[in-house]
Amino acid sequence: MYPNLIQSNANGFRRILAFVIFVLQVHSVLMFSSRETFAQEMLTLRQAERLFVEHSRELLLAKMAVDAAEADQLSAAARPNPNLFINATQFGNLYPQGYNYSRLDRRADIVFGLNRTFERGEKRELRMAVASSNEQASRHDLSDAQRAQKVVLHSAYYDLVLAQQKGHITELTLASFRKTLEAAALRLKAGDISSWDVGRIQVDALRAENNAREARAERERAQTALAYLTGLEARAREIEAMDGPAEIEDVASGLDLEKILNSRPDVSAAKARVQAAEEKRRLALALRTRDVTGAVQFEHVPWNPLANPTAVNTVGFGISIPLFTDYHFEGEIQRAEVDLDTARTILERVRALALGEIQSSRTDLESAINRVRRFDSSLLKEAQMVADSAEFAYSRGAIGVMDLLDSRRQLYLTSLEASTARADYAKSLAAWRAAIEVLAATSP
Repeated sequence: MYPNLIQSNANGFRRILAFVIFVLQVHSVLMFSSRETFAQEMLTLRQAERLFVEHSRELLLAKMAVDAAEADQLSAAARPNPNLFINATQFGNLYPQGYNYSRLDRRADIVFGLNRTFERGEKRELRMAVASSNEQASRHDLSDAQRAQKVVLHSAYYDLVLAQQKGHITELTLASFRKTLEAAALRLKAGDISSWDVGRIQVDALRAENNAREARAERERAQTALAYLTGLEARAREIEAMDGPAEIEDVASGLDLEKILNSRPDVSAAKARVQAAEEKRRLALALRTRDVTGAVQFEHVPWNPLANPTAVNTVGFGISIPLFTDYHFEGEIQRAEVDLDTARTILERVRALALGEIQSSRTDLESAINRVRRFDSSLLKEAQMVADSAEFAYSRGAIGVMDLLDSRRQLYLTSLEASTARADYAKSLAAWRAAIEVLAATSP
């Protein structure tokens, strides 16, 4: 009786223990899956733009350049500081016999003075004008960095979108080959196909596996690039782009290119630097205007039993003016002339490059739109229809394995080309918007 009772209790305890272990296993699986879901960094394009503004090193460096230019303005506005000097002169031994040398009023002339340089030729105003123009140029550089880096961000984001689509396409293709291999193995046993046909399918299946591995590596590279721009390097492999392909938009026509060029930040920065170079040239010419240094002093002459029986206090004034006898600032003036010519040449180059960027981005966008529309209207649909027909015909024994594999390759390549065309369109659209974004922001 007791052994049976002990055995039944042991069996019940094992059932309870097994149930508890099962519950714990289910709970751990659910917790792991929830952690995996939480760990994914789902990013929309807007979220990526926000993180980019917060963490971009390039924008941070451009902001630091603005801060440095503001500090230069403070330096340029500073006036020469006055100088305080104290002199003690005429220490001597002309004292009468028996004089107490320990007295504090022993003979020594003491001079207190103050001198200060007064700039002429509007040098301070010109320095401030140069610093102000450079500060404006730095701010325009910051705007241009934001404009250019936004294009880089969009390119990185849609590279990840493309990599994800490639991974999906390759996984679907690989799954299709695996199903075909299973069906081919059954048909080989039944004698419907030869081992050569199975080998051909096996080769393409292995090739699909290689394509899948390459797609995963490409996705990791795209994740790393986007993580650098958004400050998510520690979670690069968890990033997943949530936005799909960009919608097709027609290119605006009738744009005022001259107005766009004048409002672009890179052109504005070049203009500001030309202005700074002009002010710097005027500053170099102002060096030939002599600055005046004025001085005022107070001199205390203590009593001297041999010379003056009482102390004497005097006040003096002085002026010093430089003499340009050997050098007349020819080097500074010539360098300022060269800098001005350089700034003007850079302005023309920047305008030419900006115009070329606008025109090339428009051409790239129009070409990308046409490619996407061709894929959406005919190419992708035709490739899918051919592949479906080949699958149906092969299942009925109407075509050989080579025709089936060719149709699958064609569908695979066409799908990849269509995804690439959409990614190229998204990048071209971002470049085009960046080229005309300033016009939209500054137009009334």
